Amino acid sequence: MYQTVCVFCGASDNAPKEHLELGTRFGTALAKKGIHLVYGGGDCGVMGTVANSVLKNNGKVTGVFPRSLKNIESEHASLTEIILVESMHERKRIMFERSDAIVVLPGGFGTMDEMFEIITWKQLEFHAKPVVILNYLKYWDPLVTLMENIIAKGFARPQVRNLYTVVDSVEGAMREIAG
Repeated sequence: MYQTVCVFCGASDNAPKEHLELGTRFGTALAKKGIHLVYGGGDCGVMGTVANSVLKNNGKVTGVFPRSLKNIESEHASLTEIILVESMHERKRIMFERSDAIVVLPGGFGTMDEMFEIITWKQLEFHAKPVVILNYLKYWDPLVTLMENIIAKGFARPQVRNLYTVVDSVEGAMREIAG
């Protein structure tokens, strides 16, 4: 089992209720398995629900929060550890370095940026960490279709499918990070 999991997910409080609930269930599952959460450090959206759920269930949470975001969103005030950084790139690097596996929950453009960078690093053999896309309620179906189109059109080799795993439930994600 992996000890520390990085979660990429949305920070919007306008996220659908079922995705916020997914964050709560996923955070609870992490805490119950004793898995340390590393995430973007915010207190809003799916991001906040995952962190709050881990904390509520006596788990450990490290947040990595860029100072420049303070005018856009709130950093979480009750984490086990908060690391303030200067840039989004530094945030991604530290989140990656401090984790054993990566799970992608529903989110927006920032979530996709994080996910694609981590998958690209894996393609370039910079790491071999599991990357799990939690496609809850088919949220990521259009993205998975796009990724298949990239392969079909020859812009990526079929082997890139081995760089990530797509699951549709918290249980499926937990099985993938069970190591």
